[in-house]
Amino acid sequence: MLTIGQKFPQFSKTAVVSIEKGKEFETITSDFLVNEDNVWTVMFWWPKDFTFVCPTEIAEFNKSYGEFRDRDTRLIGASTDTEFVHAAWRRDHADLRDLKFPMLADTSKSLAEELGILEPNEKIAYRATFIVDPTGIIRWVSVNDLSVGRNVKEVLRVLDGLQTDELCPCNWVKGEDTITV
Repeated sequence: MLTIGQKFPQFSKTAVVSIEKGKEFETITSDFLVNEDNVWTVMFWWPKDFTFVCPTEIAEFNKSYGEFRDRDTRLIGASTDTEFVHAAWRRDHADLRDLKFPMLADTSKSLAEELGILEPNEKIAYRATFIVDPTGIIRWVSVNDLSVGRNVKEVLRVLDGLQTDELCPCNWVKGEDTITV
């Protein structure tokens, strides 16, 4: 699995960005992650569309979208399902209709494989979360088993810590003192 300090892989994938007819799809590339505007990226993966745990996580990331935006951070959701399945799921599931971030379709499974998050039997992505800095370097990785949803507040807490570029003690939250040496 790719880990902290490594460059996020090159990719070009179709993503669902809307459920409005004719405006559903865009291409997102790894160039999107590297920028001079100091914008970070959180890419989070789920195993399958039309399942039970996945929409709870996606909806929670969407509820927290403003908090990520306030931290100059883009959200990208991803799975190995096709863009057409993503679009159908968004239209079908009330909690997913108004997503504010793209749903990346890694149908070739090449990106999930390169990241090292492809479950070996079903060839679906684990629940992996990557925080990528504006230079395209992975700064945090978290991977959950297929049955356990992640904690979006923890992703925000870690992002806050990374963005301070200081030493943050255990259970540190934004606004608390960092460690000075």
